[in-house]
Amino acid sequence: MLTRREFPLTLMAAALPGGDLMKAPARCIGLDGLERTSCRVARQWKGPLCRLSVTNTGKVGERLREIVLFEGEHGCPPETRIYGEGFTMLSQTGGTLAQPAQIGGYTDRKHYKIPEPEDSTTVYNVLCLSRANGSHALMGFTSSHRWVGRFHLRPATLQVTLDCEGLEIGPGETWALEEFVRLEGKDRAVLFERFGQLISSNHAPLKWAAPPEGWCSWYCFGPRVTAQQVMDNLDWIAKNAPNLRYIQIDDGYQPAMGDWLETGAAFGGDVRAVLKEIRKRGFEPAIWVAPFIAEEQSHLFQAHPEWFMKDGEDKPLASNRVTFGGWRRGPWYALDATQAAVRKHLTELFRTMNREWGCTYFKLDANFWGAMHGAMLSDRKATRVEAYRRGMKAIIDGAGQSFILGCNHPMWPSLGLIHGSRSSGDISRRWATVKKVASENLHRAWQNRRLWWNDPDALVLMGNLQETEFLFHAAATYATGGMLLSGDDLTKISPERKAMLMKLRPTTQAAAFDPDLRVGRMKLKDREVLLALNWDDVATTIEIPLKGKAWLIDPLSAEDFGMRKGKFVVKDMPGRSARVFEARQA
Repeated sequence: MLTRREFPLTLMAAALPGGDLMKAPARCIGLDGLERTSCRVARQWKGPLCRLSVTNTGKVGERLREIVLFEGEHGCPPETRIYGEGFTMLSQTGGTLAQPAQIGGYTDRKHYKIPEPEDSTTVYNVLCLSRANGSHALMGFTSSHRWVGRFHLRPATLQVTLDCEGLEIGPGETWALEEFVRLEGKDRAVLFERFGQLISSNHAPLKWAAPPEGWCSWYCFGPRVTAQQVMDNLDWIAKNAPNLRYIQIDDGYQPAMGDWLETGAAFGGDVRAVLKEIRKRGFEPAIWVAPFIAEEQSHLFQAHPEWFMKDGEDKPLASNRVTFGGWRRGPWYALDATQAAVRKHLTELFRTMNREWGCTYFKLDANFWGAMHGAMLSDRKATRVEAYRRGMKAIIDGAGQSFILGCNHPMWPSLGLIHGSRSSGDISRRWATVKKVASENLHRAWQNRRLWWNDPDALVLMGNLQETEFLFHAAATYATGGMLLSGDDLTKISPERKAMLMKLRPTTQAAAFDPDLRVGRMKLKDREVLLALNWDDVATTIEIPLKGKAWLIDPLSAEDFGMRKGKFVVKDMPGRSARVFEARQA
């Protein structure tokens, strides 16, 4: 991985039209929408980095709604392309200033009901503006210790703000805010590489040598999975694909959301016997848990209603009153991890699953609710980011040397707290979903290995998709360079699809794609992997630039294209198809 020293960072204040955006005075806004002039923001620039703080110079405490860090005219034409992250994993924004487009399947505003200005397009954490002349401006928060960073885009203006959640800053008190960076240049990939390195200096990624490979029960059996189905697939994997080390029981074992140490009828009252057999056969037991939520009828909620986030009347807050209530057995209630008792519960839960159950891989789902907005926390000075991060640290303490995957999680608050990050919504065996999931994953390709290992969700090679569509899905998954979990009932897989599964592993650990998402390249030690994706419904021709002379082979079909130079033209690619090529330099 590249180090920070390899990137000389300079601030190009005049390069972006509307460069005065960074110079406009900051403002602190109270709950009534009025400016609090006694609260003053300090901005200390060092090259492109800005360290921020706010101090209450007045004699009384002030409750703040938000801090406007930067604002003004952005000076970009309507056709300027945009990319912005979501607060939640399922939300991303692309398109142009004139026509913003949702990349993720569920928006922060509509699905999660996170309050946002109605007259703006709001993105979180990072915003990249790409102009027609090939120049790019990237602005982003390189830390997420306490505050939620937002960008409010309008046709002519941009506001960069922090959500203060109505917390009170006392007289003479100073709050450290999140670090901010502004980068510009012609090479978008280099800017994101720089950005990733700056983030890592504030949130060191959890270390895990290589992205896991394994099998996931959800996409073939769903919540009604049985012990026998898991064991049958374990038998097949042991005989045919022993490198799929992690056997993941994905939901279906618990009797209620929140009661994770109890076992539902699907496993005959004892999921531990299945996990023990996985370990006995030489594989790693992996399990799905939604640690921050519980349903009302769960034993956890019935025994400890005081552990959950509260409403204004100090009663447990049902999630559907402020956000999405939950996809099954809702409305859910969210644990308040600012409480010591809750953190102890989380640590003991994962310690039990690790030490007594033998689990060495945890797929954490519904993590967003650990940072749910609109709730009262026991620690009145804590933000929802702090609540979530405290809970995650308690989970890490209990999980031991296990792999931790974040799913449906708040993106930036998870920095430094997970080994892997789901980078898309759920896959399904429909072309519309395959296309959407591929776009979500490839837009986040820059995060792989820099912030965590990306999880592009399960690879499905069985079902009603056309052959070209399966190839597209396989190639797009391979292009992420991240985790690889099969989502099929492998006891029924054909020899041809089994062969494709085996050719897609081991993963490259490198990810690549340009903003057009049509041509990608992954530089490996001994070769370069080139990819061409046709997202359209009709045939097209794609040209792949080559670096000097290279011998090209398609690793999936074993087709040999011989020595090529300058460029390689893939003629008449069928609609909804992809090609993968290995290029070895002459």
